[in-house]
Amino acid sequence: MARYIVRRLLQGIPLIFGITLVCFLMLALAPGDAAEFAISSRASELEIQRVRQELGLDLPWYQQYWTLLGNWVQLDFGDSWIQKRPVTEIIVNRAPRTIILVGLAIIISLIIAIPIGILSAVKQYSLTDNVVTVVAFIGISIPSFWLGIMLMLLFAVKLGWLPTGGTGEIGQDFSLGSSLRYLAMPLAVLTLIRTAGWVRYLRSSMLEVLRQDYIRTAHAKGLGHRIVLTRHALRNALTPIITLLGLSLPDIFAGAIITEQIFNWQGLGQLAVSSALRRDTPVVMALVIMTGIAIVIGNLIADICYRFVDPRIRF
Repeated sequence: MARYIVRRLLQGIPLIFGITLVCFLMLALAPGDAAEFAISSRASELEIQRVRQELGLDLPWYQQYWTLLGNWVQLDFGDSWIQKRPVTEIIVNRAPRTIILVGLAIIISLIIAIPIGILSAVKQYSLTDNVVTVVAFIGISIPSFWLGIMLMLLFAVKLGWLPTGGTGEIGQDFSLGSSLRYLAMPLAVLTLIRTAGWVRYLRSSMLEVLRQDYIRTAHAKGLGHRIVLTRHALRNALTPIITLLGLSLPDIFAGAIITEQIFNWQGLGQLAVSSALRRDTPVVMALVIMTGIAIVIGNLIADICYRFVDPRIRF
């Protein structure tokens, strides 16, 4: 097991390197640079050139990348070109909002999706199954930005129950208690979309497992229907859910980009978009590296969990 984990982590190094290189090239080749956003729009061309030299933007892209790579190896992400603050400090200040939003969405989606997916599979082709299928397909098909706008129009504009966006009252420190009203709509969007997809995955997996010979054997031995479902079928049907959970780990670092933008939720997703638009390369690249590491670790955790769910799996 230890040898397998080390091998997988070493295999992830070229992946992270490739991700950072592609992302850096996209930023470098995009029109404009951070010097145009770092100072006033009324600045002269001479002042822009001076800032460009200070940031090293006058150097070839490979020299810029090599300099940043050397800093990353030392776990130094530098300072934001736009905000003039350490990148680590900016990310640490934003991370709790994204962790709370995405973490709660994952937990609530699991609590809802697992029983509904099991019920839909057990009652295949029944009215319950048809209703669940239709609702799930609708949830999968609805774009998150459209759902967010509709919720905003209903609960914020029409009814006035919830604020249109933000993370809390101006001047107050972020906390879960003070931000519940601001959290409700973005959390609902993420939860509904995740739940719809996970219900379909779990239903399909449960149907496949329920047709296996060992399930019929368990029934033939006189085991109760509930015991067969929970101890035999569900455990083997959880494999796709484990995969989805592993792939959800990068969301904690990347943030729910579209949802955070719609509701002005000041998390990592919104930070990534705003930094990319202003060509704030140190911030964008730090988020890319964190997301790449999360992808590697998430897939590794999922593979390890397979071993505990299905003892037949060997590494």
